[in-house]
Amino acid sequence: MKVILLGELRGKGGEGDIVEVAQGYAENYLFPQKIAQPATPGNIKQLEERRHNIEKREEKRIADANATKAKLDDQTIVIDAKVGENNQLFGAVTAAQIADAIKAQLGVEVDRKRIATGGAIKTAGAHVVDVNFYREIGSKVTVMVGTPVEEEPAEEPEAAEAEQAETAEAPAEESAE
Repeated sequence: MKVILLGELRGKGGEGDIVEVAQGYAENYLFPQKIAQPATPGNIKQLEERRHNIEKREEKRIADANATKAKLDDQTIVIDAKVGENNQLFGAVTAAQIADAIKAQLGVEVDRKRIATGGAIKTAGAHVVDVNFYREIGSKVTVMVGTPVEEEPAEEPEAAEAEQAETAEAPAEESAE
């Protein structure tokens, strides 16, 4: 079924594009969500009349995406997270946390849905994350994850060893009596 997109549909196209989709997808999702309309002769004629306005909006979106890309290209952000043994995190770093960190550290607003982590980030260290701004315009951001859990002071292991030595001596003394 041919439809006219009223907004960007990832993987299919942008506003004003005529694309082929499954009929059920169009009727059950695209039309109720007002993402697309049927590509009837009347709608196509209206689209041609609106084409100039759509092109202006498209140019603005592309310019905004390129400006944001320039700000984020090859930047590094730091996310503090508790790290356990073997560099494993307690939990995982989500796309929403990355978006919040980008806004706080770089001053750039990014939608969490546009961040592709390639799965949950569950280990400490540097991770490269793709951020898609508009259509094929994207950027790579390095995310440094982790703050190691502070180990107990060196005195406590010695105290634990002394305690173990005392308990080991106590049963020996009792058995000697």
